[in-house]
Order: sequence, then structure tokens, then C-alpha cells
Amino acid sequence: MKRLLSIALLAIAIFTVGFGRPALAGDAANGAKLFSANCAACHIGGGNVVMGMKTLKKDALEKYGMNSLEAVTAQIIKGKNAMPAFLGRLKPEQIDDIAAYVLEQSEKDWKG
Repeated sequence: MKRLLSIALLAIAIFTVGFGRPALAGDAANGAKLFSANCAACHIGGGNVVMGMKTLKKDALEKYGMNSLEAVTAQIIKGKNAMPAFLGRLKPEQIDDIAAYVLEQSEKDWKG
């Protein structure tokens, strides 16, 4: 019985790792287009028209613990406060692309 359970757990682990989405996936060029269509109304130039202190600038992302792909992706998926959840509106790959774009732009201080 233990051997069967071990084999089942190993199979699940292999399936999860082998067929899951890459953790650092994201096409920032596509993310720019998606950001423009879905996010720029509130976050033009990395700002935040609703909550001025919670921008997408590097220092604010670091201050609020949002300076990783995982954190930005989770925020886009779940939303928070005035920000709507985008899971269901956007595909997971599109969310990854936007997260990659946000982090890339924060490194450039949203210039270019």
C-alpha cells in the first residue's frame, strides 16, 4: 500500500512539474499591448489614479511586496480593493505577459 501511494505521489509530482506553466513565463512585448487595453486607464505611465501612493513604480512595488512575477500575477488574478480581478477576463498567459511587462517597466521607471 505504501509503495502504491509513493508511486501515485511521484506521478502527481512529475505531472505537475512537467505540464505546469513555467514560473517565469511572460512576453513583455505582448504584455505592453494587453496593459494598454486593460490596465492603462488606471495605471497610465505606472501611476495609480485610484490610490496615488500604490503605483507600479519600482519603489512602491518593493514597499508593498509586489516586486516579483508571482506577486504581480496574483494581484492581477485576484484583484484587490478598487482593482478588479482579471481571472476569467484574461487568459493565464496574458496575465503572465502583463506581469512581465509591469516588472520590466518598473525597472525602467516607466520610461520607454
